[in-house]
Amino acid sequence: MSELVIKDLQVSVDTEDGPKEILKGVTLTIASGETHAIMGPNGSGKSTLAYSIAGHPKYTITGGSVTLDGEDVLSMSVDERARAGLFLAMQYPVEVPGVSVANFLRTAKTAIDGEAPKLRTWVKDVNGALDRLNLDSTFSQRSVNEGFSGGEKKRHEIAQLELLDPKVAILDETDSGLDIDALKVVSEGVNRFRGQEGKGVLLITHYTRILRYIEPDRVHVFVDGRVAESGGPELADELEANGYDRFLKAQV
Repeated sequence: MSELVIKDLQVSVDTEDGPKEILKGVTLTIASGETHAIMGPNGSGKSTLAYSIAGHPKYTITGGSVTLDGEDVLSMSVDERARAGLFLAMQYPVEVPGVSVANFLRTAKTAIDGEAPKLRTWVKDVNGALDRLNLDSTFSQRSVNEGFSGGEKKRHEIAQLELLDPKVAILDETDSGLDIDALKVVSEGVNRFRGQEGKGVLLITHYTRILRYIEPDRVHVFVDGRVAESGGPELADELEANGYDRFLKAQV
C-alpha cells in the first residue's frame, strides 16, 4: 500500500520582478486506492503542484514536504522520483524526434526497473497496451509525439502509465484536447490502472466531463495557490453548476 503525503507545500518561480509565490501551503494525502481530483481557475497553481512533485527545475520549493511511503521526495532527483513510483502525465507532452515509441518505452522501463525487460514478453506487453488504447501496433515505430494528434499524445501517455506501473499517477489535464471517443478510451485506461491494488491517482482538470468517467473519491478546489475547499464528488457537480465564483469572492 502506498501513500503520497503533501504537507504545507510552498513553491515559487523566478520572474523578472523577482521570486513569485505560486503555492502558498498545500496539504493533501493520496492513499492507495484513492483518486483525488484538483479543480480550479487558470493560474490557481494546479499544474505547479504537479510539476513541483515531479521535480521540474523551474519551480523552487520554499517550504513544506512531499513524501512517498515515508521517503522524502523533494530530496530525490527527477529519475529517482520516477523509480520511487511517481508518474507524471503532462498537459503538453514534448516531441522527441528520432526516438521511436518502442525504444522510448523500453528505455524508460529499463531505467525504472534496473534491468531490461525480456524482449519477447515486452513486445507482447507493448502491443497489448497500445491495442487497449486503440493504437495500432505500427504506432510503436513512430517518433515520440512527433506529428501525433492530441488524442494520440494522451493515449500514448496512458500506455506509458500502464507499462511503467507506478505507485501514484499525477495526471495534468489529461482530458485537454480530447474528443469524446478519445476521452472514453483514456478514462478507461486510467480506471484500469487505479483498479489495481496499491495505486493512487491525482487528477488535475478544468472540467467535470472527465469525472463522469473517472469518479473521484475526493475533489479539491484550488484558488490562489491554496486548497479553498475539499469534498466528495458532489463538489465537482457544484462547480459544474456554479463555477468558481463563490471561492473567488472569498479570496477578496
